[in-house]
Amino acid sequence: MTILRSFAMAAAFTPAMFAQYVAYFGTYTHTDKSKGIYAYRFDPADGKFASIGLAAETANPAFLAVHPNGQFLYAVHEQGDGGVSAFAIDGQSGRLKLLNRVKSRGSGPCHLTLDKTGDWLFAADYGSGSVEAYPVHKDGTLGELSGFVQHTGSSINPDRQKGPHAHGVFVSPDNRFLLVPDLGLDKVMVYRIDRAKGSLAANDPPFFKIASGYGPRHLAFHPNGRLVYVLTEMGARVVACRYDASAGVLQEIETIDALPAGYTGVRSGAEIAIDPAGRFLYASLREYNSIAIFAIHAADGKLTALGHVSTGGKTPRAFAIDPTGAYLLAGNENSDNVVVFRIDRKTGQLAPTGSTLEVPSPVSVVFVKK
Repeated sequence: MTILRSFAMAAAFTPAMFAQYVAYFGTYTHTDKSKGIYAYRFDPADGKFASIGLAAETANPAFLAVHPNGQFLYAVHEQGDGGVSAFAIDGQSGRLKLLNRVKSRGSGPCHLTLDKTGDWLFAADYGSGSVEAYPVHKDGTLGELSGFVQHTGSSINPDRQKGPHAHGVFVSPDNRFLLVPDLGLDKVMVYRIDRAKGSLAANDPPFFKIASGYGPRHLAFHPNGRLVYVLTEMGARVVACRYDASAGVLQEIETIDALPAGYTGVRSGAEIAIDPAGRFLYASLREYNSIAIFAIHAADGKLTALGHVSTGGKTPRAFAIDPTGAYLLAGNENSDNVVVFRIDRKTGQLAPTGSTLEVPSPVSVVFVKK
C-alpha cells in the first residue's frame, strides 16, 4: 500500500469512528410492553449492535438527553403528573442509576435538552403548553425549578389547537437562545437564556410564525449556525429559515412538503435531523411510515426532495443519526423495533443494513461515547 493511499484511507475516517458508543432508547410504558429505558452497545467501525437490555426501569421516559460530559442522562416522564429524572451512566455496564427526580409544574412534559455547558436543563410541557428550566448540579442531580414560562393563545384547528402545546426545546449553537416550537399556537417561541440564573425572557421579536394549522413540532440547527429547519406535525412540512444568531431571529426561506406529491392520507411529521456535514436533511413521517430525504443547498439553504425510504415498521416517531454520521436509527413505535440504515455520504440515501433492534414502543434515541 502506498503512503498516499494510506493517507487517503485515514482521511476517510473521523475520530468518532474509532470510538464505541451506547445507544439509549426512550420508550412509552403505558402499553405494558416496555419497562423503561433500553440500551445497546454500538461499534460504528462495523455497524454492529449488542443488547444491554433494560438500562433503567422507569415510567414513560419519552425523551432523553445526555449531559455534555457524557456521565449523566436525563429523561422526561410524559404523563399528567410528569417530571424529569436524572441518571448516572455506568461506563462499564451501560446501566443507569437514578440520582433524583423533580416534578413538573406543567403537565405532560414531552421533550428536554441541556444547555451547552450542562449547567441548565430545559423541558417542554405539551399538555399545559409551558416551558421549564432546572439547574444541573455538579453531581448530575437536578435542582428545583429556576425558570417557568406559560404560553397562551390558540390557532385554527378546533381539535388540536384550542390552547398552547409546547412540543420541543432547542438551545442555539451559541447558548444564548432557547427555541420552542408550539404546536397549538403555530409559533416557534424564542427566549433569551439567563445563564447566571437559569431563567428565560421573551426575545424581541418573541416568536416566529408558522402557517396556520401546520402545528410545529421539532427543529434542527444547521451545523453552520445560520440556518434552522422546522418540522411541522400537522402539516408535515419543513420550513427552512435563515437564522440571525446575534438577535435570535428566524426568517422564512421556503416551506416544502415532506410527503410525496398526490399523498391524501393523514399527515403526521415527527422528527427532523441534519447529517454532521450539513448536506442532507431527514424527517420522519408516522402515518406514511417513512423517512423523507432532502439535499440542502449550500448557497441559500433551500431544499431539494430526494425521495422517501420505508422505516421497516409502523409509526416512526423517532430517529437519530449516530455521531459518525454513517448510520441512521429509525424507531418504529407501533411495531416495537428500531431499523438501522447506512447513510450514503455522497447521495444522502439510506440503505437498510439488515440489523433490526428489538425495542418496545421506542420514542427517542441518544448516543453516549463509551
